[in-house]
Amino acid sequence: MTVFAVEYVYAADSTEARNEARPAHREWTGSLAEDGVILASGPYGDGAGALLIFKADNEASLNSVLKQDPFAAAGVIAGIRVTEWSPVTGMLAGLAA
Repeated sequence: MTVFAVEYVYAADSTEARNEARPAHREWTGSLAEDGVILASGPYGDGAGALLIFKADNEASLNSVLKQDPFAAAGVIAGIRVTEWSPVTGMLAGLAA
């Protein structure tokens, strides 16, 4: 498995739509966390986006998962940056194979 850092940039003026989609989004992330697919996730303090840390076989399979995010369906994500990440120190160290 590979670890990926996924950064969301929220669309301008999407606060109301995010608030409406948030319960479904949190249910989705919670389910993925239970399955060990999401290692951590949460919004940035300034509200402009979020960081999600995933484990996936490859970027293509990760992209399939990201398309299922209720935030994606709600159209509140203006941009996504996916970066393969190798945590070497801390609680997530050694997760990347």
